[in-house]
Amino acid sequence: MKKISNVFWVTIVIVGTSVLFGVMAPKNFEQVTSNIQTFLTSTFGWYYLILVTAIVLFCLLLIFSPIGVIRLGKPDEKPEYSTVSWFAMLFSAGMGIGLVFWGAAEPLSHFAIDPPLAQPGSNAALKDSMVYTFFHWGLHAWAIYAIVALALAYFKFRKGEPGLISATLTPILGEKVKGPIGTIVDVIAVFATVIGVATTLGFGAAQINGGLSYLFGIPKSFTVQLFIIIIVTVLFLISAMSGLGKGIKYLSNTNMVLALILLILLLIVGPTMFILNLFTDTLGAYIQNLIRMSFRIAPLNTEHREWINGWTIFYWAWWISWSPFVGIFIARVSRGRTIREFIIGVLLMPTLVSFIWFSVFGTTALDVQLAGNIDLTTFATEEVLFAVFNQIPWSLILAVIAILLVSVFFITSADSATFVLGMQTAYGSLTPPNRVKFVWGLAQSAVATILLYSGGLQALQNALIIAAFPFSFIIIMMMISLYKVLHQERKQIAQMLRPKMKQSRHRHSEAD
Repeated sequence: MKKISNVFWVTIVIVGTSVLFGVMAPKNFEQVTSNIQTFLTSTFGWYYLILVTAIVLFCLLLIFSPIGVIRLGKPDEKPEYSTVSWFAMLFSAGMGIGLVFWGAAEPLSHFAIDPPLAQPGSNAALKDSMVYTFFHWGLHAWAIYAIVALALAYFKFRKGEPGLISATLTPILGEKVKGPIGTIVDVIAVFATVIGVATTLGFGAAQINGGLSYLFGIPKSFTVQLFIIIIVTVLFLISAMSGLGKGIKYLSNTNMVLALILLILLLIVGPTMFILNLFTDTLGAYIQNLIRMSFRIAPLNTEHREWINGWTIFYWAWWISWSPFVGIFIARVSRGRTIREFIIGVLLMPTLVSFIWFSVFGTTALDVQLAGNIDLTTFATEEVLFAVFNQIPWSLILAVIAILLVSVFFITSADSATFVLGMQTAYGSLTPPNRVKFVWGLAQSAVATILLYSGGLQALQNALIIAAFPFSFIIIMMMISLYKVLHQERKQIAQMLRPKMKQSRHRHSEAD
């Protein structure tokens, strides 16, 4: 039996061609990706907003539907992990380089640089800064992950299908998923994953560079970022070769400890009461304005439309491109949960953790900006967090922990992604060959390097939006497929229960 599928060879050619183009003509590469990104956001921005909101509504439908009692596994199967352990792993999946990278920078940008609605520096902009940050990292993001993970878990553990994206489309495509159509679906999923993870690695390299610049005066440059990527690549490949149970387990535990320490320390030395009060107020504003934000496209205001394209559409694309990767991880740890329990857990717990994180880091940055001792808007995105630390007690300790956290997140994300990519290109095997994982590890780092080389962070954002677009259609098909098979199963369960209910009523009538 072949261990490596055609998906591997097709996708590696596409990725290799992209890398070669980026090396030989970086300016042209940046220009091409920029043109495609501009076309997609200006033409299909409405599509992204409607799609992601529809995904949220679909998740809510499953929570309140009778379908919610169906179990991700055999009918009598118990959860593989305890609820506490499961929540801990969801928390680990919800944390990443992005939260550290944007934790202080995004609320600051929405407040002082480019607010979504109000004037820069105003009280309205201050509240909007946290509300829109919650919006970008809240229910909509986790609904995308939840629906992909749910489809994978249901078909893998309930139906015994391979752990492939294409396998979730069996109810609507039939045997075609085993042919060229299935290959195309999996190629799109793998390519989106490569770009999504590579973008995050690019952010991580830039953030580590910013931290080293703050601590040791090391210059910020592509050369330094390349050196960081090389070192981290060696480390995560060593971890990947050691096996999933050893490498990722230890790294994930380290992530959680470092993140918790950093969060608690900053809550203590930061503006504690301001953090708690602003969190409470903006959480209510988020809930109150959720529907309006979900459909806001600003058709009559070019400036606001550009803001939506640069922030909201970028984030929706980021979550879509990451959904195969995160979805597979969440699916693997959710066996035995009911659909209702699964969606409530995946939607609410990581969302709440993200809100707390941004409240602590974002509010501290806003407080520093309001104090007027330093203008944080003069710093690059990857430097903002360290500039904030420099204005509060224990700055060196906080900076060192943050750099360690980003570094470990960097290794964990790449390590996990090599496994997921290996699994998706080795017929869904839970033990993909090391040589496959090794190739994907190098490919991710190569793409991250080329994107940074050709256009920095803007090129990363361009690539994300482009890669997410085709996979968005696959998510639509996954929802249709999932609903179709769940609806059929619900009817079957109802037919099985009907005779038992009649017998029960008959016994009660005889007793009377």
